Amino acid sequence: MNLVTYPDREMMMIDVANMMAGELRTALAANGTATLAVPGGSTPGPVFDNLCEVDLDWANVTVMLTDERCVPETSDRSNTRLIRERLLTGKAAAARFVSFAIDPATELERLQDEVAAHLPLSLLLLGMGADMHTASLFPGAPELPAALADDAPAVVTMTPQDGLEPRVTLSGRVLKGAMSAHVLVTGEEKRAALEAAAKLHDAQDAPIRTVLGDATIHWAE
Repeated sequence: MNLVTYPDREMMMIDVANMMAGELRTALAANGTATLAVPGGSTPGPVFDNLCEVDLDWANVTVMLTDERCVPETSDRSNTRLIRERLLTGKAAAARFVSFAIDPATELERLQDEVAAHLPLSLLLLGMGADMHTASLFPGAPELPAALADDAPAVVTMTPQDGLEPRVTLSGRVLKGAMSAHVLVTGEEKRAALEAAAKLHDAQDAPIRTVLGDATIHWAE
């Protein structure tokens, strides 16, 4: 596990944004295009605020979420709303966006094909919960074994154990196949969860293990 610690969150967010910008430039120079997958939630917002103003060939960058709640895009719980407001703005407004704000009953197969066309991911940013979930790969979810299978489709549906709305999420094989991966972790509780995950052997118990072997983990209190 490659763990980088920072004296404060502000420095971490700036450094991660700069690192991501450099890796996107490298991918664009090598391939002409790049695909960036990012999480929702409040933690990565400052990274997006910095990244969206970086000079890049954004028109050749495809942005997608790692996961989304099945809620209207106008909802405060919508990750899509966050991305539109804080990442797909400024210079990054020129990027192409693959929306996960779908009805999985009718649109899941279309989204699976669309995401598959942009793999492997050039750059992946993830968060992690205190329960060691990442994206919407939740320990104990009935769909988790299929979502972590080597032959899983690019996008799968998941049922959180909190009884809230279902999710759509990138599968384990897509996360694992990213060319470069970074995980943002904040606070002592999640640091302890990260260290516990590193000692486990089964991603069914700690889905973050899907990427721990290759990702850079960024932590600040």
